[in-house]
Amino acid sequence: MTGPDVVPEQTVRDLAAVLRPLGRVDRVELLTGGMFATTYRATLVDGTRVVVKTAPTDTDRLLRYEHDLLRTEAAVYALAAGRPDLLMPRVLLTDLSRTVLPSDVLVVSHLDGVPLVDAGELEPAGTDRVQRELGAFMARLHTVHGERFGYPNLDAGLHAATWAEAFESMVEALLDDAGRWGTPLPSDEIRTALRRHRPALDDVQVPALVHTDLWAGNLFVDPPTGALLGVIDTERSVWGDPLLELAGADQLGRGPAPAPLLDGYAAAGGTFGLSTASGGTRLELYRLYMSLVLLVEIAPRGYVGDWLAAHRSTAAANLRAALDALA
Repeated sequence: MTGPDVVPEQTVRDLAAVLRPLGRVDRVELLTGGMFATTYRATLVDGTRVVVKTAPTDTDRLLRYEHDLLRTEAAVYALAAGRPDLLMPRVLLTDLSRTVLPSDVLVVSHLDGVPLVDAGELEPAGTDRVQRELGAFMARLHTVHGERFGYPNLDAGLHAATWAEAFESMVEALLDDAGRWGTPLPSDEIRTALRRHRPALDDVQVPALVHTDLWAGNLFVDPPTGALLGVIDTERSVWGDPLLELAGADQLGRGPAPAPLLDGYAAAGGTFGLSTASGGTRLELYRLYMSLVLLVEIAPRGYVGDWLAAHRSTAAANLRAALDALA
């Protein structure tokens, strides 16, 4: 047991049992920073470090789209296995039996670098570099195409033959979750905005792989240079519109995407179409969606802390701004 948060002995034994095909476990430490799954770093006796991720066990508190997310994460990593340019960890093993631990378990390789959120203040050149390389990564990721739109987990039912249908089902699922958890939302106004702007959603014809959560905690960088070395946490990935990526990468913001990011995306052959009327409308719809996610997840996750009031206020203000822009 190591690290500031002691891992219970029984959990260490359970993790050692799951990891036995890879080798004997020397030590386990809890990794902090995530707000959904529980993640550990395990060091084997031969010095190999691996990352072990377990899903929440209280499934009654999951939003509809959150069921079986680790299976989605494993599937996306598998898609990236032959694409080193996608910078994702390798899947080393999965345990989906829920017999050793009471949840799905995903074990992946340990990435080089440090999370951008922990890298400290980069030099301006480093900041520009990581944004350019993030844009280029997005463009490469969006060349991976699927067979249908929506969340990859078909059991959730949040998928369809068209992006408009899939996106509407994703929003409806959040509105249903909000009702279940007593989160007040302007549901009628949201549905009106979706109906009004369905033609813009219909402009999306190809289901691209969209990470949707490319914030600084999910980006591994080399602090001295700002080089982007790795990307993690693909469990919320969607087959959809590449423009959704911009809203997902800045879920509490409403400003323009960083210019170096857009330059990197274009240089790698990507086209967001932000300058079109349809593109601007879709970005507002995706900001609306991300604001809904942030608001609806508060109650089931039992968030507490001094940060919560400002977090809720910002998400609510962003939802209102998106609705006003779409009116």
